[in-house]
Amino acid sequence: MKLFASLTSPYARKVRIALLEKRIDCQLEVINPWDDSVALKGINPLGKVPTLLLDDGTVLYDSRVIVEYLDALSPVSKLLPGDTRGLMQVKRWQALADGILDAGTAVFHERKRPATEQSDSAARRQYGKIESGLEALSLELADRPWCYGNGMTLADISVGACLGWLSLRLPELEWRTRYPNLELLFDKLETRQSFIDTVPPVV
Repeated sequence: MKLFASLTSPYARKVRIALLEKRIDCQLEVINPWDDSVALKGINPLGKVPTLLLDDGTVLYDSRVIVEYLDALSPVSKLLPGDTRGLMQVKRWQALADGILDAGTAVFHERKRPATEQSDSAARRQYGKIESGLEALSLELADRPWCYGNGMTLADISVGACLGWLSLRLPELEWRTRYPNLELLFDKLETRQSFIDTVPPVV
């Protein structure tokens, strides 16, 4: 297998963490998805990361699809519950974390546009989504040590990748000071080798 990924992509980081937690060997090809010349466009019609190329030539894209495939591939460190209710709960956490990231990346890319073309109203709308999403994460977590159940699941990986990206790209949010329960979870996750090995570079 080969994973096409950007080292700063939180969606790709989620997949990379899952690979490490499940001890699945996979070749990593680091690419810049904004480079029009990358070969990825011949594999993924959307030209996005992460993209997973299987040994039989099958291509999987979207981090949620890839992680679910990886979890089914190996019984090591199951990340998704086997029961329907538990599965939906974990996927719900993932959807919320990914939604915050969608809003955050929209803000980040809006800032990269020329100043005369930036839309303050569009940025404010996305910030609103981030804020309401973080509040929901904090309320859902409450005083529990994990997002779901008695150990780490895909829910925790998703939230950890999300919070790590916010710290890197939108530090002005200062989510740590406002949501101490999220800070406790994040700090615990950051001690795991899978998180240590996938810390995004500051670029």
